[in-house]
Amino acid sequence: MRKKTILLLTMGSLGAYYVYTPLPNNIEEPWRLMGMIAVSNTITNLFLFAEFLGINHFMNIAMFFIFLIEVPPTSDENVTVTEATFNGIPVRVYVPRRKSETLRRGLFYIHGGGWCLGSAAMLSYDFLSRNTANRLDAVVISTNYRLAPKYHFPIQFEDVYRALSWFLRRDILEKYGVDPERVGVSGDSAGGNLAAAVTQQLLEDPNVKVKLKTQSLIYPALQNLDLDLPSYRENSHFPILPKSLAARYWSEYFTTDRSLEKALLLNQHVPVDSSHLFKFVNWSSLLPEEFKKGHFYNTPTYGSSELAQKYPGFLDVRAAPLLADDTQMRGLPRTHVMTCQYDVLRDDGVMYVTRLRNNGVQVTHTHIEDGFHRAISFLNLKICYRMINQYIDWLRENL
Repeated sequence: MRKKTILLLTMGSLGAYYVYTPLPNNIEEPWRLMGMIAVSNTITNLFLFAEFLGINHFMNIAMFFIFLIEVPPTSDENVTVTEATFNGIPVRVYVPRRKSETLRRGLFYIHGGGWCLGSAAMLSYDFLSRNTANRLDAVVISTNYRLAPKYHFPIQFEDVYRALSWFLRRDILEKYGVDPERVGVSGDSAGGNLAAAVTQQLLEDPNVKVKLKTQSLIYPALQNLDLDLPSYRENSHFPILPKSLAARYWSEYFTTDRSLEKALLLNQHVPVDSSHLFKFVNWSSLLPEEFKKGHFYNTPTYGSSELAQKYPGFLDVRAAPLLADDTQMRGLPRTHVMTCQYDVLRDDGVMYVTRLRNNGVQVTHTHIEDGFHRAISFLNLKICYRMINQYIDWLRENL
């Protein structure tokens, strides 16, 4: 009996240690979030162990399980949901059922997932698109794109650009009853990266006559030159998106060669002949004091040119929109950037806000003080609905 008691106490203590994750005091519903983190960590560790055993690539295993939380394109009493292809790219289309006397807003949404995971069919993205379409009386196009590790940059960018360019054709907008003067693009995380990148590219494309009215970016990943920002230091081990996972996502976007990931983690991947690019991501001049919080800027440590020669994509403005020069930024549309305090990507978004404002772009910055990465996708947490409300409210006023 005594042995059983000791065993139960030991197992209980180990279980409590595994489940308990210290969280900041201002996090809402901390115990519910802890439980979700414990489940996520368990699954992630199993995937990593399977990869270690050589069963399959970590991202391929994760994507298999993501299929299990996808939902079919089911219409409801408010929104008609269908699937289509835009210039060969599969998309999901959300159209309000109620009749409209005028042309509707149009929103092109790009899912996140580190360029490796996710789809428009995931429950959280279906929920967001469905709610956006209904509450804004808008046509929402939620796009897919080919994913790493099978496909690398610039495939993801090109897929999204092809689908968006197709949607912006006047005959396609007319088909869906969309006002060409009220079209916006949006995305979260890696989707926010792609949204910012394609918006910049559209400015230089004479073949696309319809221009975007807005871009709305939710905790976007906008640069990979410096992974030693204050937000990376403060949230290096924060669950959901620790620095190690962020570096792996960035690396997988360009190659399955893990040497780039290692260099990213050491912040020694940019060659000296690309040193001029650091001025675009120098947080010491681009972050407001509230986000510096006593951090000191480290002079970049340069890496060999070998990685940049093999995988030049990580220095490409289409992969890292913060590398755009000032002339590229000046013509960008009205912008909304949503950042979260407990997110390694926080300072990417804040620096983008600063650079846009410096170049005369109208920007709204919504900072979620108790937010964390992927919070807008956690449908069983209150913060998710608070963020969705703020997101849709901005679109209602600006799109």
